[in-house]
Amino acid sequence: MRFRLALTLALLGLVGPATRAEPTMPARLVSALTWSLPDPDFGGWSGLEVSDDGREFTAISDRGTIISGTLERDGAGRLAGVDAGPVVPILHSDGGRLPRFYNDSEGLAIAPDGRVFISFEAVHRVVEYPGPGVTPTRTLPIYAPFRKMRNNASLEALAIGPDGSLYTVPEVSGRAGRPFPVYRFANGAWSHFAFIPRPDDFRIVGADIGPDNRFYLLERQFSGLFGFATRVRRFDITPTGLRFNETLFQSATGTHDNLEGLAVWRDADGHIRLTMVSDDNFNFFQRTEIVEYVVTE
Repeated sequence: MRFRLALTLALLGLVGPATRAEPTMPARLVSALTWSLPDPDFGGWSGLEVSDDGREFTAISDRGTIISGTLERDGAGRLAGVDAGPVVPILHSDGGRLPRFYNDSEGLAIAPDGRVFISFEAVHRVVEYPGPGVTPTRTLPIYAPFRKMRNNASLEALAIGPDGSLYTVPEVSGRAGRPFPVYRFANGAWSHFAFIPRPDDFRIVGADIGPDNRFYLLERQFSGLFGFATRVRRFDITPTGLRFNETLFQSATGTHDNLEGLAVWRDADGHIRLTMVSDDNFNFFQRTEIVEYVVTE
């Protein structure tokens, strides 16, 4: 999600106050680092996937690019650096770069066989690729509710389940208090799968299905000059929807930058880890962060 207008308003002091952290959440911050590359296409990272061992990663930006690399770790498993390949374009069906309005890539999900699925805003759709940085195989059918979604506020989050089902959630739900719809693609068709409660003004920016087969949701609240607050909630997946809404952490405003991509995996100690990347909106006063929390139940 691009925030240039909102950030400009923030500098003018026109948007709201900070939020407070919850001190007794089950997830705790274990490491964070700032990441950069000398490449004009670097930035805007909005989707993230991490390998089962937490070493390899792939990220997409909201300017239609993709990058893969390795997360370097110290002896305690904390983030120590990033070794990444070049930033390459996500390709259009004609083999060229995605044109304007087609290139706002937001959600990323990678199947066990290496297929890559990407959700897009502006032209609201999910596209399948045989691998990173290659010509797409197909655009999935356009579900009727997608056509009514707002520009720059639609298919922000994308996740894939162990059975190959895809789940996507829009960034906004409509009027205040209205729950977020969750859509599922299975057996060649989309359906409405569940609703996610919306207790406040946090927006959805990322999702993943963890190795425990639970649905993890990354949310972000923007508070102007105070910065961003981040929250991750977790749900059980049932045949009829999602249940058991649990907040794993909610950061104080300004703790992190604009975290938008989420990957969930299990470390060598058996703990669930939440790895996140921030979208710097290509602004000099923001930064690209990779942040990691561990769920310490």
